[in-house]
Amino acid sequence: MTWTMTPERFDSPDAALLRRDYYDEVASRYWGRPATAEEIDEGLTDDGAEKLVPPTGAFVVGRVGGGAAACAGLIVTDLGIADLTRVYVRPEARGTGGGGLLLASIEGLARDLGVRQIRLDTRSDLVEARGLYAKHGYREVPAFHRRQYAEHWFAKEL
Repeated sequence: MTWTMTPERFDSPDAALLRRDYYDEVASRYWGRPATAEEIDEGLTDDGAEKLVPPTGAFVVGRVGGGAAACAGLIVTDLGIADLTRVYVRPEARGTGGGGLLLASIEGLARDLGVRQIRLDTRSDLVEARGLYAKHGYREVPAFHRRQYAEHWFAKEL
């Protein structure tokens, strides 16, 4: 499978659908049942996505076989530090190398923004995500905030 990674606005049609699929999966896993359309809409409302554009951030859409299949966002939070967010690979595209390419792409954009460290938080039930981060050089670190849903914190020096 040949992947392409493209910086894109968070509200483009493909990006918006990927963000919606991301929220659907993480909410459904958390609640142990399918998320409703209303719950997904609520999760997307005022979620800070407007920061996913330069100079405050970036957003990448990954495509394979011509279709949008992955995304990742970056929000600059402090001088030289950014948070990785909304990392998602559609289930049918997992295990094809897209996750690693997605991280490499967003890390390149982070460097362009002057970021020297990327950090993130995730939940215990998102086992695939934690494995992806560890495989690509993110190390588990002490908590750098106390937000709902955050159970593991990672960082990577660029």
